[in-house]
Order: sequence, then structure tokens, then C-alpha cells
Amino acid sequence: MFRVRDQTMTISLAPFVPSQQDVVKKMLELAQVNDRDIVFDLGCGDGRILITAVKEFNAKKAVGYEMRDDLYKNTTLKIHKEQLETRIEVFNEDLLNANISDATVITLYLTTSGNSRLKPKLSMEAQKGAKVVSHDFDIVGWDYTKRENFGGHTIYLYMIPNAFSTPRRKRRLSLFSRKRNRN
Repeated sequence: MFRVRDQTMTISLAPFVPSQQDVVKKMLELAQVNDRDIVFDLGCGDGRILITAVKEFNAKKAVGYEMRDDLYKNTTLKIHKEQLETRIEVFNEDLLNANISDATVITLYLTTSGNSRLKPKLSMEAQKGAKVVSHDFDIVGWDYTKRENFGGHTIYLYMIPNAFSTPRRKRRLSLFSRKRNRN
């Protein structure tokens, strides 16, 4: 989807397909969300992950980014109706512009190519120890900490920076580098 906003081209990284509520809970359980966490949902859609993180897992704060105006408006109305404005913040912006430096948990339900476009941002901007939870689509080239199959869905848990700096990963990169240097 192409949209023009502020003279820049915004490209959607995934269509809106809401995660089932039991999958949302499993994602937050896998990340062990608690009252110290600041949960970011990049491409927050209808806000169900944000609301569940705060109401059922007592997350300290939840922050969402949603570029579709209709979803953004409906989500902010839900948050207001639930009286959660002090703990949930939603931005009507491209998730690639998100400031994720405060996130302790980042949830994703993008496509594989969407995750690939987001990977450099996660690598450079997410704090050490942050958890990234992806619904159904892995982050190609990263090592997951845990993968769980649940009701026909796959949930991936990654830890920053372990996902891209584990000894196994370094060993593979080292072998690749040696092969390239021989040629």
C-alpha cells in the first residue's frame, strides 16, 4: 500500500490481520510481560496487544504505531473508552520512524519482508535485553531464543542483542568470512 503523508512515501509492511486474542496472550506470556515492562506494538492495528498488555499483564506502559488512519482512530477510541490513556500511547505514524529506545518488549505481526525491513532498526535502536516477539513470521538471519507453536500459529521470541550476536551466529559468520577471503 502506498500513501503520501507529509510529502514522503509510506509503504505498509503488512496488511491488517488481527492476532487472535489467545495468540496475543501467548505472545505476552512468552515475553513474560510484567509491571516493569514498556511494550511496543509496531503496526498495532486495533490495539488489542496494547490493551491486553496493560489490563491483563499489568505492563507499566504500552506504545503503538499505526499508520492507517481508520485503525488509529478506532484504537484511540477504545483506549479512551477503557480509560487507559495514562498507560497507552498510540502514534499515527510509520513504524520505521518509531523511537523504540524505551521498549523492553516489542511485538510484531508483519510479513517476513516487513520484519527484514525492520531488522536494522531493531538491531541499532532496541535496548540491550529487549525482547522481540513475532507472530507467524521469523526474522530471517536472527537466532530466536524460543519458538512456540500454538493453535496453528508460530510465535518467535528474540532477545536483543543475542538474536544477532550469539556464539553460534558469530561462528557461522566467521566461516562465511573465511570462505570469502579464500576466493
